[in-house]
Amino acid sequence: MTVVSTKSVLMAALLTGLATSAFAQAPTPWELKSDMGYAYSKDGKTLAYKLGTNNAGLLLKGAKKVPKGTLFFIGQNGQLYMRSGPYLEPDGKFMFGSE
Repeated sequence: MTVVSTKSVLMAALLTGLATSAFAQAPTPWELKSDMGYAYSKDGKTLAYKLGTNNAGLLLKGAKKVPKGTLFFIGQNGQLYMRSGPYLEPDGKFMFGSE
């Protein structure tokens, strides 16, 4: 039988915890697809629709491009917001993170 030291077990647990917390905080990219439409409905639900080509011109009429550097988030009141101002620190960390 192999004897495992308490120090080794604690070190492994610590490293696993650090790796897990670092992984959990990494930003993940959205996987938006060009043939899909994404909606935030009047009752606050998020929906995804498969787009066709028949009314593409009508869809683009009145649409606006989202500026690069835009942050979307849900406020404490459940409302969807967007921010075009800065949201990253000079070192690349998220300004509004929990740490």
